[in-house]
Amino acid sequence: MKLYKIKKSKIDKNGLYANCDILKGTKIIEYKGKIISVKQSENDPKFDNGKAIYLFNLNKKYDLDGNFKFNTARLINHSCDPNCEVFGKGLKIWVYAMKNIKKGEELSYDYGFSYDEDYINYPCKCKSKACVGYIIREGSRWRIKKKKKLK
Repeated sequence: MKLYKIKKSKIDKNGLYANCDILKGTKIIEYKGKIISVKQSENDPKFDNGKAIYLFNLNKKYDLDGNFKFNTARLINHSCDPNCEVFGKGLKIWVYAMKNIKKGEELSYDYGFSYDEDYINYPCKCKSKACVGYIIREGSRWRIKKKKKLK
C-alpha cells in the first residue's frame, strides 16, 4: 500500500495526503527527475522563477529537474510547519516523515528558499501559526518577522 494519495490541497492546487498513519523517520517517497547541470538550470528559460519549478540542488555541479508527471513527490507543498523533511544521498532525494503523521494529513516540507530581494514573489499559503507569509527557509524567517516589527 502506498503511504500517500493525491487530493486537492488546502495549501495550493493538488497535494499528497497520508493514506495511513506514518511514523516519524519513515521514508515516504523518492523525489524523482532528470539530473541536469547547474549551468543548464541557470540558463534554461524552463527554470524561470515566474512559474512553478520543481528543481532540487544536488551539489555544486548538478540539480534534479523534477518537473515530470512520474514525479509524484513534486505535489508536496511547502509549509512553515512541515511534517516531512528532504534528504539527499548521492544523486537521489527522499522525503521522510519528521514527525508522526496521521492518516488524512497533508504532507509538507520546508522548500528552503533563501531570503533575498525576490522573497516577496513567493507568498506562502500554508496558514500555519508559524507562517511568515512567504516561502522562506526556517533559519531565515526571523528576518521577515523583524521587518514586520519595524513597520
